[in-house]
Amino acid sequence: MIRLDALNRNANPPAAEAAGASAFVFDAGLASFEQDVLLKSKDVPVLVDFWATWCGPCKSLTPVLEKLAAEFNGGFLLAKVDVDKEQQLAGYFQIRSVPTVMLLKGGQIVDGFPGALPEGQLREFLKTHGVMPLEAAAEAEPEAAPAIDPEAEVIRLRHEVANTPENDALKLDLVLALLKVGGAHEAEALLDALPANLATDDRAVKARARLGFASLLTDAPPAVVLEQAIAANPDDLRARHLLGARHVVEGDSEAGLIQFLEMLTRDRGFENGLPKKALIDAFRIIDDEDLVGRYRRKMASVLF
Repeated sequence: MIRLDALNRNANPPAAEAAGASAFVFDAGLASFEQDVLLKSKDVPVLVDFWATWCGPCKSLTPVLEKLAAEFNGGFLLAKVDVDKEQQLAGYFQIRSVPTVMLLKGGQIVDGFPGALPEGQLREFLKTHGVMPLEAAAEAEPEAAPAIDPEAEVIRLRHEVANTPENDALKLDLVLALLKVGGAHEAEALLDALPANLATDDRAVKARARLGFASLLTDAPPAVVLEQAIAANPDDLRARHLLGARHVVEGDSEAGLIQFLEMLTRDRGFENGLPKKALIDAFRIIDDEDLVGRYRRKMASVLF
């Protein structure tokens, strides 16, 4: 702590001032003190740091205050007052030595201290007055991509396939798009015409599995009829198979898996292992890896 009547004015400015500070630190002066400090303190605590360029202890205190202001992330604001530039303001506050720190809350001085306190005591000072760090603002989530219209995607892909008929990978994209809009027959014809080197492509395998489910539903009853059949006879595994296939094709993946798993639980050997096959085919179609992993474990627990 240095008294103002015993000045040594030949020192350099504090390093923290020269290096800049966080968004929660600002220089305060008489002209804007009411607006920048008094009024702001009604919303958030404000520490006022009275310092001077020639003040040795200020060089150790100011950087710590700035560090805490950044760490508290708006839990308090730090207003720095250069007493040489703001002698009138320092006089109003009767500052006799620097550094001197005052805490304002609700437009009033609630506490303060002279001299350079160590970081631990500064933290205790803030804690005593209920000044706590604020959590960092959550990063804005990236804006979700606009949903693709399945029908429009089919039209786009048909156009591209017509322009580049040699592009077999593009035809496979069209197959998958057609399956999303119920174009199973056209999708199957395209899939059958693809070269052998694409037969083991993951997308081709997925398309075959989806085609298998879609073909089941050609003459299948609506979901409500299947649900009534299962309610009347829980062991109606054929109805469960059709209902599960309908759920998967219509995008309710977990509802479909529930039906297939129930089939496996009731009779794993039904129609030469159809319940297990239905689950595996569904796993190939469903994109939700967490969901697939969960039901793979459920299937394993039933089988083993």
